Amino acid sequence: MTPDHDRSRSPGGPAQLSDLLRGHRLAGGLTQAELATRAGVGVRTVRDLERGRSARPQRTTVELLADALHLTHAARTAFVAAARPSRAAEPRAAGRQLPVTGPGGAPSDTPIALPQPVPLVGRDRDVAEIAALLTADHPVVSLIGLAGVGKSALALAAAHAVAEQHPAGVAGVLVGEGSDAADVLAASAAVFGVNRLRDLPCRFGGRRALLVVDAVERAADPVAEALRGLLAAAPTLRVLVTGRHPVGLPGELVRPVAPLEVPPLGTVPTARADLERWPAAALFTARLAQVRREPPTAAELPAVAALVRRLGGLPLAIELMAARGRILDVTELLDRYGDRVLDLATPGGRPGGDPAEGSVTLREAVATSYRLLAPRERAALRRLAAFGNRWSVELAEELLADADDREDVVPLLDRLLELGLVSVRGTGPFRFRLLDAVRDFATEQAAREGELARVRHRHARVVTGLVERTSPDLSGTELDSAVPVLDQATGDISAALAHAAVDDPVTALRLAAALPRWWRFRGRDVSGRRWLRRLLADPRTAEADPVLRAWALLGVARLAAEHGAGAEELPAARAALAVFRDAGDVTGELSARSVLCALLHATGGHDEAREQAAAVLELATRHGRVRDMAVAQNNLTWHDIRVGDLAGARRRLATVERLAAQYGERRLRVLARANLAEVARLEGRYADAVDQGRRVAAALAELGDPGHRRRVLGTVGLALAQDGRSAEALEVVAELRSGVVGSPVPGQRRSPSVELVPAAGPPSPGRPEDAVCALIEGTLALYRGDRELAAEWFAAAAEAGVDGQDRRDVVEALVGLAASTADMAVLGRLDAVRRASGVTLLPQEEALLYALVARRTVGPRRGTPGG
Repeated sequence: MTPDHDRSRSPGGPAQLSDLLRGHRLAGGLTQAELATRAGVGVRTVRDLERGRSARPQRTTVELLADALHLTHAARTAFVAAARPSRAAEPRAAGRQLPVTGPGGAPSDTPIALPQPVPLVGRDRDVAEIAALLTADHPVVSLIGLAGVGKSALALAAAHAVAEQHPAGVAGVLVGEGSDAADVLAASAAVFGVNRLRDLPCRFGGRRALLVVDAVERAADPVAEALRGLLAAAPTLRVLVTGRHPVGLPGELVRPVAPLEVPPLGTVPTARADLERWPAAALFTARLAQVRREPPTAAELPAVAALVRRLGGLPLAIELMAARGRILDVTELLDRYGDRVLDLATPGGRPGGDPAEGSVTLREAVATSYRLLAPRERAALRRLAAFGNRWSVELAEELLADADDREDVVPLLDRLLELGLVSVRGTGPFRFRLLDAVRDFATEQAAREGELARVRHRHARVVTGLVERTSPDLSGTELDSAVPVLDQATGDISAALAHAAVDDPVTALRLAAALPRWWRFRGRDVSGRRWLRRLLADPRTAEADPVLRAWALLGVARLAAEHGAGAEELPAARAALAVFRDAGDVTGELSARSVLCALLHATGGHDEAREQAAAVLELATRHGRVRDMAVAQNNLTWHDIRVGDLAGARRRLATVERLAAQYGERRLRVLARANLAEVARLEGRYADAVDQGRRVAAALAELGDPGHRRRVLGTVGLALAQDGRSAEALEVVAELRSGVVGSPVPGQRRSPSVELVPAAGPPSPGRPEDAVCALIEGTLALYRGDRELAAEWFAAAAEAGVDGQDRRDVVEALVGLAASTADMAVLGRLDAVRRASGVTLLPQEEALLYALVARRTVGPRRGTPGG
């Protein structure tokens, strides 16, 4: 629209063609040239008509323009009447009139000049919330977000949802590039069927009306000026705005539009229904179904989860990616485009897009919002891009602090949220996250500014501080809250460790030394041990604080015990103990002695293991360390069992339970009950052992302690086998083997939906769990009377358990082998193991061997530690 647009108006007269043509063109988001091309007329013709220079255009020209503007019914009649004064009519509501339905599908009398809304996925709550805002007393509601996030589609759906509450009409205008305030006013008046701003109150008649203004960022200041005039002239008008940033009007309520929720990192869906619980994935599969017949296969489901995460849950990006599924399968899409999402084009004219905007890449879309930030805000965004997972306000302040000078980051986060650059999910502290496309773009900018290495160095130190503050609680009463903190930071921990290992190995060593307990709880003992060994061997950490290196050495030893490599790391644990003693570090000494106790017990050094446990008890008692007292009593329980004092073991475990309850640590109490289950099995109370063990296994699964859970499952499986409950025992064997043994045992059925049958033969020696599984299989074979198969299983169990966690497995396997074969040579092997380990026979085992070899004396009856 040109500045002289008011010249052709007739005050108080009917609507002029120039105003209606200009209003309809702007409402359609068209330039004069685009309208001329669409109508098949000259651009000069359109320009002259809008300037009022053509008093009576040809009827053919008027009809072509009406067709190009998609005018129908009353709007077309008013347009033609304005062009042909002899046939003038009363002005009617401009815009395309579409039927509106009220509640239950009944027709509504509310005039609406908007397209029908497109079906939305995962936006029901958003539509309801926006509808509630529009029916409240907010003159302007602004939907803010990145291009492609679905602002326009959401506004359209919300406007239709509240049509009944706006009886004066619902209409919309699309702001064009270069529009001025007069353009916006003319278009806004035209879509409500009036020629002048001052006619709106009469048109509304005191009733509420709703105007949707789309893409305000194209002319932010003119839109703000126009809306001030509209709201002043028509107090019953409500405005719903979409754009990259707020308009800035008094009373404006800003409502950021977040991307669709994506499956969390680490989600590995196995069924389509599970995947489609996440709206982003549901949208992808729905759009994929439009271009190919077959739904995603089971093998493609993890790729769908990863792909929509990389797309940041942006609906338009998801639709565009799904469209490429006509050519590529989902795994190929992820491989080809997973690292190129910023180059994904978002052409206009699609649901949720901006029809007049044309093709734009996600990089350009993010850059538009990035340029709206002040230089200091841009620098902060580049730093925040270092976070890969969700983060808290406190972590953001720590990352953005210059030296020790922290500033309140809440205004910054509010600004980023206002521009749709950050998403907020959940209610916990870790609820902020940059969209993937925003983070990728900000990382590119940090690299361009030459600050990427500095940002990553700062990030590594911030993450290290978080882990060091959290890790002490992994062995205390706050365990249940400490583990989720580190779980939420998993990606950042990995990234910080990788970057610091290259540029700041001492920080990397600090970080790794604080992680062993968490690594152990999450089954990452092998990779964690590898990290610690690598950092300890780095010459740049040789001069680090000796106590720090001692904690790292102790972490190596602790993790080695989890996968049967304790013998290799005994020197590391002894070295750590020496450093802690020299430094007078009581906490370190208690931890080192406890780890040594576990390693010595697993490697046959039972007497020294008992000495270490007794030393822990004495030191913990002297310093009033209740938890360490409970740990020491728990360790000493195994030595009571070893010498056959099962009643004493029960009393000691009762003490552990009492101390753990006093300290308030749930995990210690669970571990004490796990040991009680093993004592019950050794006493021959198999049903009690099974019931107790299953409860403990469920608790350990909740706590996230896979190593101890596997061991208590072994107790349950053995008790079931010894009680003759074959089907249940085989189910435990299948669970122990799944994810533990690399390949299935020949003949073993794995699916829980079918009947489990015995394996065709014993496994090759492998992880410690193999010994327990073979022991269960051998016990079941012996119970069925199949001595030949039982002998094979028991032999495999004895071989697999030699380097295992507990030599008790070997003793039980050799007893079973002797009972199966009546081979007197086996008794020699059994005697050698007993002398080397101190593990001797239980009464029922003595009775079995006594019956086998008649009056041959096997040795004095003593107890054993459990399997």
